Amino acid sequence: MKKLNKYSRRDILKTSASTASVFALSTGFPTILKAENNIKIGVPTILSGRVAQLGISVSNALNMAVDNFNKSGGLDGRNIELIIRDSRAKPDEAARVCRNFINSDKVDAIINAEASGASFAVQEVIRESGTLCLHTVSETTSLTADPSIRTWNAFRFSRQGIHDAVGSAEYAAKLVKEKGLKKWMSIGPDYAYGRDSTKTFFDMLQKFAPGVEIVGQGWPKLFQPDYTEVITQIVREKPDAIYSCLWGGDLVSFVNQAILYDTFKNSELFAINLADYTTMSAIKNLPKGLHSATRYVAAWPNTQDNRDYDKAYTDLYGDHPTNWSWETSIAIDYLINALKETGSTDNKKLAEALKGKTRKSFMGVGEGNSVTIRNNDQTLVDYSIGWGTTIPNDPFVKDIQSVDWNTIKELEKEWLINKGWL
Repeated sequence: MKKLNKYSRRDILKTSASTASVFALSTGFPTILKAENNIKIGVPTILSGRVAQLGISVSNALNMAVDNFNKSGGLDGRNIELIIRDSRAKPDEAARVCRNFINSDKVDAIINAEASGASFAVQEVIRESGTLCLHTVSETTSLTADPSIRTWNAFRFSRQGIHDAVGSAEYAAKLVKEKGLKKWMSIGPDYAYGRDSTKTFFDMLQKFAPGVEIVGQGWPKLFQPDYTEVITQIVREKPDAIYSCLWGGDLVSFVNQAILYDTFKNSELFAINLADYTTMSAIKNLPKGLHSATRYVAAWPNTQDNRDYDKAYTDLYGDHPTNWSWETSIAIDYLINALKETGSTDNKKLAEALKGKTRKSFMGVGEGNSVTIRNNDQTLVDYSIGWGTTIPNDPFVKDIQSVDWNTIKELEKEWLINKGWL
């Protein structure tokens, strides 16, 4: 677990003067405003506890981009000021932090770097206020897919469950047919993202590989320390394969504990959130042959732009980016471009500048290596998704297979129609 907490609280608080960033955590110390005309961006995130790496990754990505923007002169001399506060992964605290950003700090925009539970709370706050919000972490599909939850001033730059579900199921179905993986179990965190991800994966898997059987499901609480009960269930049921959408420290703990029971000797693990450096490197003796989607690895996509991004980040912070890093990097790139394009911090003008926009990206697989913020639901598409198998050492994942976005979009549309959301 040491790797997940690599940067101390003191490290988190460090930032260059030119960035004019403020890390005002929930420790009670005052926010120090550098200049009255700064462009203020509030960032609620998780900077303490088991998944503090989430907030660290987000903070690093933001500072890297904002520092470059400010050094280049900002927006007609106006610098971006980041105000980053810890929500401790609690929805009520995330909502309170956002209200303070809006009412007290008078922020121009919010970059919401919260897990799904807290993101729904943030969504309601910004819906009421009309403040521009860029979601960069939450992967629960309904946040932007459900028209009753969607709002004009919220944009999603994080990957989402339905996209991963299609890609994951397509990859898994090939192995179902090759290896006869008929009996499946799942283990996922017991909250919106875990339930949504697991159900959607199995819906899609049964479409690609009819006849698979679900013989058990485990629903540990978020940040649960012990997984013996679920592991015992797996040992008893002897499934051919296990699907897991655990993430961060929870996934590390589960895999480390499962290894002790030889859980993966006869059951193949498909862990959608495994292939992040901070997760894989925290696992003791990472087993060979576990399956994962690519969260972030420098080897995928296999482009110079991606390798350059990894090097720039690593040179600054001494560690590789994570999935949360690239999502946030794309979000702040879009926001900075919208600021330059409009010459304004007016939320309605910025929203119009973001909607439907296509931009070249180190994670893009669209035409010309681009990503797009889709117009109808204001969510990111055409970002890189691949699946491969683990090896114990860097680059940690091999034999990566790219997921086809035409298939994703086709089945996503069918799924949305069945949900009554399209």
